[in-house]
Amino acid sequence: MELAKASEEIQVGIADYKVTISPQRLITLGLGSCVGVALYDPVVKVGGLLHIMLPDSTQFSNVTKPAKFADTGIPLMIDEMQRRGGKLSRLTAKLAGGAQMFSGLDKKFVLNIGERNSEMVKQILNKLGIRILAEELGGNRGRTMIFDTATGQVTIRTIGAPLKVM
Repeated sequence: MELAKASEEIQVGIADYKVTISPQRLITLGLGSCVGVALYDPVVKVGGLLHIMLPDSTQFSNVTKPAKFADTGIPLMIDEMQRRGGKLSRLTAKLAGGAQMFSGLDKKFVLNIGERNSEMVKQILNKLGIRILAEELGGNRGRTMIFDTATGQVTIRTIGAPLKVM
C-alpha cells in the first residue's frame, strides 16, 4: 500500500485496497459477486477503496491477502486511513457489487456469495458505526466503481445500464 501522487487515477485490484487523499480518483473493475467498499473522511478528504472477494477469513487457516475478505480488509483499510489523518467517527461508506453472476445456476450451488459479501460488509460497517450513504448492490451484472476523493462522489458503471452517481 502506497500513498498516491497528485492528480493520479489509481486502480485497485481484486483482493486489494488503496488509500489516498484529494484530488486522486480510485477505480476498481470487475465487481461481480465481489463488493467495492469506498470509505471517506470529508474533513481531511482521505478516501479508501477496497475490493473484497469473500465475506469471512475465519474458515481459512493461512490468510496471505487480508484485503480479500470483508472481515479483515475493512479494518486494514480503516487503519491506513487513520494513519493519513482520517477519523473513524467521520467515515462514511458507499458500496457496489454483490451481484449474483451465475443466475442460471441453483443459488445454493454458488452459495449466494454476492449476497453474503454484501451482508457481511454492512454488518461490519454497522458494528463500527460507519454510516452507509449509498449502495448499488445485487442484480446480475458486473460493475466498475470510480471514487473521487476530492468530492466523495462515487460513479458506478454497470454493463447495459446508465451511469449512476452516488
